[in-house]
Amino acid sequence: MPELLRVARAVATNQVARLAPGLYVRLTGQTGRGDSDQESPEDIAAYFSQCVADYLAFAGVPADQAPSYFAGKTVVEYGPGDFPGVALLMLAYGARKVYAVDRFRMVRLTEKNVGVWKALLASLHGEPRQRALALLNNPQVPADGFKREAIEYVVRPHGFSGLQQQADLVLSRAVLEHVDDLEGTFADMLAALKPGGLAMHQVDLKSHGLHRDNPLDFLAWPAWLWSLMYSQKGVPNRWRIDRYRQILHALPVQDRRLEPTLLASAADVAAVRNRLAAPFRELGDADLACLGLWVGFSKPQG
Repeated sequence: MPELLRVARAVATNQVARLAPGLYVRLTGQTGRGDSDQESPEDIAAYFSQCVADYLAFAGVPADQAPSYFAGKTVVEYGPGDFPGVALLMLAYGARKVYAVDRFRMVRLTEKNVGVWKALLASLHGEPRQRALALLNNPQVPADGFKREAIEYVVRPHGFSGLQQQADLVLSRAVLEHVDDLEGTFADMLAALKPGGLAMHQVDLKSHGLHRDNPLDFLAWPAWLWSLMYSQKGVPNRWRIDRYRQILHALPVQDRRLEPTLLASAADVAAVRNRLAAPFRELGDADLACLGLWVGFSKPQG
């Protein structure tokens, strides 16, 4: 009976998300960062700072060289959530413009998010701080928002940017596992990149709280039922590392990187093996165990 109730609720709320996505986002209070109710503005600001540090590390750039690395760059960020903290930091470090791309319009300059902005500002000094202040429409009233010529929101079906050879960097954090057209998203990011541009994505392949007693048992739901329950909500699409590998190697790109960041235990893999739904039964143990990864590539010059 509990399973039947779970299915019924999930199917019903999935229809709400399909028919009224804006209402669904408001009702569920989604932020793009999971449950942040217990986080202070300082905690959230520190998270955004860590995201930028992680991108620099993946690109092989020392942290103290952030201003020279981001200077003049155009950035596309998929799935910025309800507050564009990563974008604002990159702009403070000298990026020319950031396109914030999403399926749903989530940005909200709530009192808490204004607090996040103030915490980010407190972490900046010198020229980065002055550039950050210049991003505001009204420096005296942060809730009036940020200048569109610096940060532009793009909200489209499937979360595609639709840009053509405009970006030096394309990046995301814990977003690709939510997209409804993974192959199309990679094609979109490749089109958006300038020749020589770089894509960097950190992907979270965990269940996002939808497993029961094994971190991999959410892969036991049949694909058709998972789609009925969750396809419109932005919850995990359940693609595993093998799908990212297939897409990456089919793209006309170079410097491909696919680096696992978190693995399930061998015991968890063995325990779930006989319960897997059809799309996952043929996965090898190493691919099945992958619960997170970095994906990276560059667009060839010319």
